[in-house]
Amino acid sequence: MASDDLSLEEFTDPAALPALEDHGEKSAADLATVFDVPVNISAVLGKSHMSVAQLLQLNKGSVLELDRKVGEAIDIFVNNRLVARGEVVVVDDRLGVTMTEIIKTEDAGA
Repeated sequence: MASDDLSLEEFTDPAALPALEDHGEKSAADLATVFDVPVNISAVLGKSHMSVAQLLQLNKGSVLELDRKVGEAIDIFVNNRLVARGEVVVVDDRLGVTMTEIIKTEDAGA
């Protein structure tokens, strides 16, 4: 193990982490060790509450009313944590999301 590598025990102990002193400009290369970590991203258009009986009555073409209005910002979650809001866009016949607002940790109480 290299001297900069941390064991799991050391990683979970904040005192064992290297000091995060300001060593000048940071770049994406500083995050290279986490580039391959998988994350789950969800773009939530809205929510709806219904009983199991109502759910079983849904068919192809059924309309499901959501708790959001047309044009209202959608929530973007990373690993079940609200990180941004955005708008639905169409790109080459596919749906996408444009982020319009980044949510700070203290603001993400949703």
